[in-house]
Amino acid sequence: MTYRTTLTHFIQEQETHVTGATGEFTSLLNDVSAACKAVADLVGRGSLYGELGAAIGINVQDETQKQLDVMANDLALSWCERGGQLFAMASEEMVDVYPVPEGYKRGRYLLIFDPLDGSSNIEVNGPMGTIFSVLRASEKPSANLADDFLQPGTEQLCAGYVLFGPATLMVLTTGNGVNGFTLNPDIGEFVLTHPGIRIPEDTKEYAINASNARFWEPPVRRYIDECLAGKAGPRGKDFNMRWVAAMVADVHRVLSRGGIFMYPLDDKIRDKGGRLRLLYEANPMSFIVEQAGGMASTGRGRILDVQPTGLHQRIPVILGARNEVQRLVDYHKEFDAK
Repeated sequence: MTYRTTLTHFIQEQETHVTGATGEFTSLLNDVSAACKAVADLVGRGSLYGELGAAIGINVQDETQKQLDVMANDLALSWCERGGQLFAMASEEMVDVYPVPEGYKRGRYLLIFDPLDGSSNIEVNGPMGTIFSVLRASEKPSANLADDFLQPGTEQLCAGYVLFGPATLMVLTTGNGVNGFTLNPDIGEFVLTHPGIRIPEDTKEYAINASNARFWEPPVRRYIDECLAGKAGPRGKDFNMRWVAAMVADVHRVLSRGGIFMYPLDDKIRDKGGRLRLLYEANPMSFIVEQAGGMASTGRGRILDVQPTGLHQRIPVILGARNEVQRLVDYHKEFDAK
């Protein structure tokens, strides 16, 4: 077996180009990757660990919380709280932020994560994932620690996701492009397998929850109608629709072979502001997509420019191939100008 660049060595090499780097960031990502390996092991064993898809309550998102959601969240906290790099964490599964407990060293970073994206796929053994993002902690923490997490996406130091599929794959950006690392179970390490990921500007695939079609705004309906018209329509080509119901899987497909992912604003979710969470899903994925040459928008503005107003704020999400996202942005502008 020949050597392949490990995630640790890759981040260490990246840090050599950062003035004043101390190695803390490498240590933090090692803890995050260890947490993801633990979740991957849990997901991979499925029902051998019990009824992981059993509903155990309603979470802060007013959504059904499953046993595996809670177990993945607890794993992430326990693997990441001890390293000394973090000051606090915020999770989609928790109402409030989680300060690093007394007795552990506190560091200069904040970690945001969705411990188990796509948990609706548990019962069908479908793909799931973990999404994470790193911010710099304030030198003078706020009285309400949650306020320190309310930074626009442009302030992210790092974002990534791990896809639990036939292979466990981590996709990561630190603001210098996007790279993919596959977990080699023989050595227990993520190794670089997909360097310099780029999204093609054009596509023939789109991902959207078509069951919400009756609630869509006219710009989105116009776009989808044109795709459905295929070669006979104004686009002059056939499109394929794909929908996995796990953002990690749907966005990974966009990164792998082009496409556009949409969870736009519609009449069903208008009062909530959108379907996906800004901090836990939209910001990390938008950072990754932009770094891979794509575009991420609400339909009416760049996602990474949005100033968060709450830990669990929701937002519309349209991201992927630059030309397709721009087309939808233009359709929104035309509609709003009427």
